[in-house]
Amino acid sequence: MGSISKAAQRIGLSQPAVSQQISSLESELAVTLFVRRGSSIHLTPDGELLLKMVKPLVEKLEHLDKEFRHQRAEAAEGYVEVAAGGSTILYVLPKYVEEFRHANPRIEVRLHNVTGAEGLVQLRAGLVDFAVGPMLEVPEDLEFRAMLSYEPVVITCLGHPLAQKKALSLADISHYPFILPPRSLSTWRVVDSTFKKLGLSYEVAMEVGGWEAIKKYVELGMGISIISSVGITNAEKLEVIPAGEFFPKRMYGVVLRKESILSPQAQQFVRLLLARNGMASAPFVDGSPPSKPNGVATKN
Repeated sequence: MGSISKAAQRIGLSQPAVSQQISSLESELAVTLFVRRGSSIHLTPDGELLLKMVKPLVEKLEHLDKEFRHQRAEAAEGYVEVAAGGSTILYVLPKYVEEFRHANPRIEVRLHNVTGAEGLVQLRAGLVDFAVGPMLEVPEDLEFRAMLSYEPVVITCLGHPLAQKKALSLADISHYPFILPPRSLSTWRVVDSTFKKLGLSYEVAMEVGGWEAIKKYVELGMGISIISSVGITNAEKLEVIPAGEFFPKRMYGVVLRKESILSPQAQQFVRLLLARNGMASAPFVDGSPPSKPNGVATKN
């Protein structure tokens, strides 16, 4: 163009403003970019080199909006990283994963089988997009969006005396040894606090992780247990006794980092998970108060 005034008009700035920016750039790079020849200016060799380097970047910036929209439209590809406990992966998520994969066959679902504490570590470190599971307490830096809840049930071996009782009491349940998940998980805390509130003692015969393992040992008559109704497939050889009047429901939900920005793929999955309780339209980047069940994300 050969004229600072014409360049200034083209980009909508004043001539002094453009001259000042050129001067500042030359000072920062410690080179001379332009020389004046008569009434026009020309690039120096350093100016030519800088132009060669910058021109592709400027062209990319000019098409940034179009490219962004194009790549964002390709959200049908990619992957989603989800942290969840073994029981959640086995009993709660299958129908959601099946539906999501059917609708998005080119999006890979990566399920991290972890304890609640491990899942929160991964979530905070950005190793997963979100976590799914129950919570007893919601940390200040996270938010819990409720999905659904399940009734607690007492499970025993077939023909167990508890299954014959017409009016079951918590005292009746406390008379038999329990098979429970590890003490670090919420089921143990719930059972312990429930009996202690009524001053009832109880015995733990076994500690084992995972509902499948628990159900197997209960079938063998080695003790009774308390699990969520979602863990019952009707293929077990067990007596299943409703226990909602004694123990709280287990609320499952999506756990997110506050202020996090989910990928389009993760947003699609979260919308699916929350669709059944009317929360799918909630924003994914906000500082709104989380739902507040009482708990810590747990594996069982």
